[in-house]
Amino acid sequence: VLRIVTGFLFMWHGSQKLFNIPEAAHSYAEYIVLIAGPIEFFGGLLVLMGLWTRFAAFICSGEMAYAYWFVHFKIAVLPLLNHGELAMLFCFLFLYITVKGAGPISLDHLLGKRRRKMLTV
Repeated sequence: VLRIVTGFLFMWHGSQKLFNIPEAAHSYAEYIVLIAGPIEFFGGLLVLMGLWTRFAAFICSGEMAYAYWFVHFKIAVLPLLNHGELAMLFCFLFLYITVKGAGPISLDHLLGKRRRKMLTV
């Protein structure tokens, strides 16, 4: 459930950058739209579905680490003061998902089970 909720919420951050859905209160720099938008939307979608989960979560974790250290940290050291709590939280959630994997309710699990069944036949 943690993986599903995390992917779902992250996907909407990308949707806002790529499609302006939901409508953003401010515009994003072009590099954020071109790089962060696809990572957040498609990475969040892959994590949500549990497909290529470890790879997608690792990339998403890296993006959030970059966002924290190169955007938020320049403002202030503490996440509460630099508004980087969400970036830090997503970073560690995705790192956890990278290590733990998709779990039993995922396409990775379903496809792996089918692949193992085909190999034993």
